[in-house]
Amino acid sequence: MTSDLPLAGLRVLDFAQFLAGPAAALRLADLGAEVIKIERPDGGDLCRAMVVNEQRLDGDSLVFHTFNRGKKSVAADLKNPGDLARVRALVGTADVMIHNFRPGVMERIGLGFEAVQALNPGLVYGAVSGYGAEGPWKDKPGQDLLVQSLSGIAWLNGNDGDGPVPTGFAMLDVATAGQLVQGILACLVRRGVTGRGGLVEVDLMSAALDMTFEQFTCFLNDEAGQPRRHAQGNANPYQPAPYGVYRTADGHMALAMAPLARVAALLQAPEIAAFGQNQAFVRLDEIKAVVAGVLIREPTQHWLDILEPAGLWCAPVLDWPAFAATEGFAALDPVQVIRTESGAEARTTRCPIRIDGKLLRNPAGGPALGADTEAVLGPLPAAAPA
Repeated sequence: MTSDLPLAGLRVLDFAQFLAGPAAALRLADLGAEVIKIERPDGGDLCRAMVVNEQRLDGDSLVFHTFNRGKKSVAADLKNPGDLARVRALVGTADVMIHNFRPGVMERIGLGFEAVQALNPGLVYGAVSGYGAEGPWKDKPGQDLLVQSLSGIAWLNGNDGDGPVPTGFAMLDVATAGQLVQGILACLVRRGVTGRGGLVEVDLMSAALDMTFEQFTCFLNDEAGQPRRHAQGNANPYQPAPYGVYRTADGHMALAMAPLARVAALLQAPEIAAFGQNQAFVRLDEIKAVVAGVLIREPTQHWLDILEPAGLWCAPVLDWPAFAATEGFAALDPVQVIRTESGAEARTTRCPIRIDGKLLRNPAGGPALGADTEAVLGPLPAAAPA
């Protein structure tokens, strides 16, 4: 199916490391592009050594394979004039180039946007940074947890009285990758009309603001300042009661937007009905305390059997073993097996996009460092006689 995919025939050079840049290049690979990682000969992408839970595949970190599956690898020292010349020639054959070096690094190497545009005017150049190319933070490390901390996101999670609570995964890296792909595809569409390439710049801090645009817009227009998290069950500090997560007799469940009178009737809790709907914001902690006191009396399924048929938005709060055992998970068919050249295997997620009704899977693991150097760049030039 590869030749039928939308990006078949496109060549992408992936100079990036860790997550946001490589994840964007991965999505382009999932959609059919040939993606070539350009890596340092001495160790390659630093993520190869970033072991999580001691999980490895063919000596490299399992997470490296997770977002570099199906790519090729070229080992090149960009500080070596010979290697740089060969890479510059490769740039001339590419459609897209992605990097996440700190601002100014690629310009010093000779692979900044203007230099590359002179080599290949039709190339789409994607640059990822932590905080943008200008300003006092441009040289700070663009790491997900650090950006979550600076952006205020950690003060939206948890309950009132808790300390700051970041998300348990690299949310901003993934969001930034998606925005980079959007920009690259938009420029490719324009190139198809005008022949002109373009520069796409994304950064984690802008992604943080974009992801919280609903809440941050409320903040910008609210003289109260920082939103106060709810005392319990906080899920969104700007949503009225009963919106949140509650403990039940055997677990937890979530309630989304719902009229208080309707909740009171279904839960047979007149004490909830005593609060008017206009108090859902003003007295939300009191209301949520009452709702919590009712839901704790019975198991989760008891409440779901009452609320779901009535059309109220609710769900059990599942951990991963429970989620992976559901029929909904099975229906998505979201898991694929990847294999390295040696035959080592691991399970991971598939591309979330369907094209022409078909799931997109790529069973190839991440490439061995430098495995495609000669095939892509050709044999090394013969050494000059002494």
